[in-house]
Amino acid sequence: MRALLRIAAWVFAIGLVAFPAIAVVNGWIGGARWPMRHLAVTAKFEQVSDAQVRAVVMPYVKRGFFAVDLESIRTKLAALPWVRKVEVRKRWPDRLEVTLDEYRPLARWGKERMLSENGELFPAPALVSPALPVFEGADERASEMMSFYSQARPLFLAIGLQVNRVNLSARGSWSLALSDGTEVEVGRGETQARLQRFARMLPRLRQTDPRPLLRADLRYTNGFALTWGAAAAPDKATQTQQQART
Repeated sequence: MRALLRIAAWVFAIGLVAFPAIAVVNGWIGGARWPMRHLAVTAKFEQVSDAQVRAVVMPYVKRGFFAVDLESIRTKLAALPWVRKVEVRKRWPDRLEVTLDEYRPLARWGKERMLSENGELFPAPALVSPALPVFEGADERASEMMSFYSQARPLFLAIGLQVNRVNLSARGSWSLALSDGTEVEVGRGETQARLQRFARMLPRLRQTDPRPLLRADLRYTNGFALTWGAAAAPDKATQTQQQART
């Protein structure tokens, strides 16, 4: 009986010591005595906003410094669209520090994902800029597609065109679409030389033929095959001027 009483006394004593610590850590008590007063956010905000970060963090800091659940905050912030990496730490006595790194988008990858400038694939957020090009290919070929795009883009940008789409087939054949609607079949070999030759000739082709260029097949040794659309009908002002001259 005495042994049981001694055990009960020890348990009671340990409980008296442990309970305050448990209560403080869980935010049951002590929130007003050790409040979290400062939030420092380090980030280059482009897609995510400071307001979004604060909206996630604030519910977790109301119960004081010791009750802040860093892992829960980290998980919630990591679930925000565009967030690539996040770190959360506490600094005594009243400071919470958040470091956030965003994905920097390079292209849309199919319909549901995006490709970052670091070559990482991530889920596409609800709102995506339509100005971003679309890449279509196997996941493991992402770095090759980035390299191809980086070579093709400046060639056409120099003549006022954007590369809107890049496709790499399962057989390794390249194709792209330009902002003027031209579909370009590049093929598998000597892609850079073919693109350079075509981009150099394209301004002359557009000057000599007013019809829209629909397709260019560059898979030839010394040239390329072109498919032209129908010439646009003259507008009423042009027709009036022509009739007046007549």
